[in-house]
Amino acid sequence: MRARLAASEQALEAERTAHDATREKLETAQNSILLTALQIEKFKVQLARLRRMKFGQSSERLALQADQLELTLEDLEAEHAYAECVVDGHVPEEAPARTAPRKPRRAPLPDHLPRDEVMHAAPDADGCSACGGTMGKLGEDVTEVLEYVPGRFRVVRHVRPKLSCNRCDAISQAPAPALPVPRGRAGPGLLAHVIVSKFADHLPLYRQSQIYAREGVEISRSTMADWLGQASWLLQPLVDRIADHVMASVKLHADDTPVPVLAPGTGKTATGRLWVYLRDNRRWSHLDKPAALFRYSPDRKGERPREHLKTFAGFLQADAYAGFERLYASDRQPAPITPVACWAHARRKLNDVYKADPNSVALQGLQMIGELYDVERQIGREPADFRRKARKLSKLKALDFFAWADDVLSKASARSPLAEALRSAAKLKPQLLTYTDDGRLEIDNNPAENALRGICLGRKNWLFAGADCGGERAAAMYSLLETAKLNGVNPQRWLADVLDRIGKGHPINRIEELLPCWGGRLPTASQCARVSALQDSIKGAARGANYPHRHGYVKERFSTAWRRCSGEASAAQEVDAPRDDSVFRKAATHPRRYRGMRQFTSLGSSSRIARA
Repeated sequence: MRARLAASEQALEAERTAHDATREKLETAQNSILLTALQIEKFKVQLARLRRMKFGQSSERLALQADQLELTLEDLEAEHAYAECVVDGHVPEEAPARTAPRKPRRAPLPDHLPRDEVMHAAPDADGCSACGGTMGKLGEDVTEVLEYVPGRFRVVRHVRPKLSCNRCDAISQAPAPALPVPRGRAGPGLLAHVIVSKFADHLPLYRQSQIYAREGVEISRSTMADWLGQASWLLQPLVDRIADHVMASVKLHADDTPVPVLAPGTGKTATGRLWVYLRDNRRWSHLDKPAALFRYSPDRKGERPREHLKTFAGFLQADAYAGFERLYASDRQPAPITPVACWAHARRKLNDVYKADPNSVALQGLQMIGELYDVERQIGREPADFRRKARKLSKLKALDFFAWADDVLSKASARSPLAEALRSAAKLKPQLLTYTDDGRLEIDNNPAENALRGICLGRKNWLFAGADCGGERAAAMYSLLETAKLNGVNPQRWLADVLDRIGKGHPINRIEELLPCWGGRLPTASQCARVSALQDSIKGAARGANYPHRHGYVKERFSTAWRRCSGEASAAQEVDAPRDDSVFRKAATHPRRYRGMRQFTSLGSSSRIARA
């Protein structure tokens, strides 16, 4: 009895401790929200003062300061909305009960916009569920939602007739329409457009507000910032799932780019970093779906990539950044990471030397590196083992390059640009040769650089981030949008569909259905194995190696599957499939159509092929 009492007291004490800790976290979050609200009000006052002074002395400098405050307010207001979602645990249905800054009354949506009516029938329209009596119309409630169809605005009127029973006075009405942001009047298409415009087209919210005003629709920057904060909270589970998918890859491409961030209270900018970790194995595993994970950090310390990659083990294709060195330690947990250097960086330095002096021997080095890329173009879509065997020639050519580099270094001036370029390549010789021993690796890190290209172009528009929280939110949105682009999905349409389904209550345990890859689902291990086996069979059939009867039934099925996928055959022609080898040569030389054939067979034809 005493032991049971003591155990109960311990459990009660543990529960009390956990409760106190949760309460402290909640108080901290609430204090943070209040502090952010105060900062927003302070910056609004400063912004109003700068706008009044805009046409006085040093108007250009004051206009620049005003634009800086606009960007800061965007990030702080979006963070304020995000923090409210975190504290409440959901997107608020109504204005919070706690004391909050009073917001202006919303004006009605413009009358000149076209309207689409969506009728929500009352559940008991055919008869009262309480007594079976006839229902009569009592009135109706109308919810107007501002929607954006690419190129124009539209207003969707959700009409919900309210019916009352003539016998028992029971009232029946359909529930209010499910929206991603219940407090706002933005449809999923408009939310998607605001997000894509800001993060893919690099238009700050205050510029979007000016664009919409020209169309006769007044949407303030603060309203869109509130939408953005709530939408980013709704989309965070997708970002987390993409992160798991990226870190499960056997190989990653990594790179980073500087992002100026406005330092609060100083009027100056600090330099943050946006990191990208890219999974793209399509060149040797066509079923593997690419994804990009972006992370933000306020600096470029080595601990940042170590934190980002703490669960990753495999090959890391990156530049020679010293902060990666500790990732390559043999005692690293969960497993060491193998570095793979980038031949594009080595070539770039030699090319700079050649441009400065066209008569330099750097031209010979560029030609030798070009031969390595010639091999890669020939094996671009081959299986990993085939690529590894083909790269035996690449390894010999690479060793010839390093022998030539050593010879040039022994003769050139130690301080010449040519010597510096060759020394940097020679220093990375083991990492530059790594790709020749594994068909899953790439010759360079260009995929990661391409993923960052849009951000580098966008900096010319937004110049800097308003705050660190804005950088973190941008990294999350870039992850979603870049992953959609990599999978050939229209980011605007995909994001609108995702927000619509989330608003209607999509289950959190089926989050994979919302991802922009594999038709909304990530491939399973069995699917990868089945398509890999199918690929080997097609390759073998193309070379006549695996089938003793070269014109057998199996080859007819493969031929028909390929032709049906490309639109050249119908189901009725399946029995009379031609018996020739041309389809297999096409499959080997036309990877895009070949990839389509594999998708077709994985969706329905593989079972018939297996029976054959």
